[in-house]
Amino acid sequence: MAPGRAVAGLLLLAAAGIGGTAAGPGLAFSEDVLSLFGANRSLSAAQLARLLEQLGAAPAEGVAEPGQLHFNQCLSAEEIFSLHGFSNTTQISSSNFSVICPAVLQQLNFHPCEDRPKHKTKPNISEVWGYGFLSVTIINLASLLGLVLTPLIKKSYFPKILTFFVGLAIGTLFSNAIFQLIPEAFGFNPKSDNYVEKAVAVFGGFYVLFFFERVLKMLLKAYGQNDHTHFSNDDFGPSREKTHQPKTLPAINGVTCYANPAVTEPNGHIHFDNVSVVSLQDGKTESSSCTCLKGPKLSKIGTIAWMVTLSDALHNFIDGLAIGASCTLSLLQGLSTSIAILCEEFPHELGDFVILLSAGMSTRQALLFNFLSACSCYVGLAFGILVGNNFAPNIIFALAGGMFLYISLADMFPEMNDMLREKIIRWATGDLKSQGHLAWMCTLRQ
Repeated sequence: MAPGRAVAGLLLLAAAGIGGTAAGPGLAFSEDVLSLFGANRSLSAAQLARLLEQLGAAPAEGVAEPGQLHFNQCLSAEEIFSLHGFSNTTQISSSNFSVICPAVLQQLNFHPCEDRPKHKTKPNISEVWGYGFLSVTIINLASLLGLVLTPLIKKSYFPKILTFFVGLAIGTLFSNAIFQLIPEAFGFNPKSDNYVEKAVAVFGGFYVLFFFERVLKMLLKAYGQNDHTHFSNDDFGPSREKTHQPKTLPAINGVTCYANPAVTEPNGHIHFDNVSVVSLQDGKTESSSCTCLKGPKLSKIGTIAWMVTLSDALHNFIDGLAIGASCTLSLLQGLSTSIAILCEEFPHELGDFVILLSAGMSTRQALLFNFLSACSCYVGLAFGILVGNNFAPNIIFALAGGMFLYISLADMFPEMNDMLREKIIRWATGDLKSQGHLAWMCTLRQ
């Protein structure tokens, strides 16, 4: 017979000696167990722990146990003592050993310590700083995409590519907010609270309504019933002449910017944003490349440039907070948050670059200030890691989740709807938007 089964049999007989006429035989079996595992016919908490370990019912070291008791809870020797009213320094004698035998038999029978899931440890401080710094560095490289992508702005396929990335940014920001940041802010656990299915329902409600609205607008446009919508005929279908005649902006530093009339405000002003630029061309040489020239004095640069730079710095600071706090909990969650921010920064930084050019900056100045504002993400990363390691980062997750929802639904989504009204992207754009929304939804892992 195996030693564990033999000891279990002794424990069962000892447990049968609780009260009544069986106290005599039960006491004898208790003394047998105490003589084998104890000392001087008594059993301490440490000796009971060794007994549980030999029986294969001891909890793993360093695993935090829940406070409430349950039939399948993994109990340590100290918890068994405390459960029966004994302190950790108590020496269990043969007279009361039979009291704790049922608990030992329960642990031996149900094996709760073997069935417990592995404890999820947090990443160490070097991993948090290393991966966080790497993520922020990759994201900040997006601030240099303005110069690289400027030659592509004139290409006919560029609006479609940009629309896909805007849709991808909406999907990543919205999914990251409802699947990770907001549940973390409320302290939900995806396994015990079962909120993932509800979050999928939230995303599904958003996507179903979006898809229904797109199909309805296409049908109304096909049947010539645009009067029933919130937009005029010109908004939905501008003429080919209007589509291919973008509005020319004043030349700045030898560079001429073109903006599509679909994003021109009624008062004639151009609404600059991350998706409003259609082409950028050198006014003298007809070349699509931008040369780095010495810029004008800072005092001659428009106020809008400094407003954009400061607001973008604050935006990037909050992005860094979200990345730092996420990395302190899990490297996978930090990676997920970083990907969402990266997808959003791609069109955002390109739009900021063009706004700075239109405000009077040279190419070199626009790149410099755009990159300096992006570097505030490092400051946010440091604050996020410090807060996440020393305090509860829930407030950071709540702040970042609200910001992600606003950027995706109130900022980027309307801009993409404006692009849908242009014939330059027509029917294919609806598919590109759907692919962008679902791309992150399909790759998000909990």
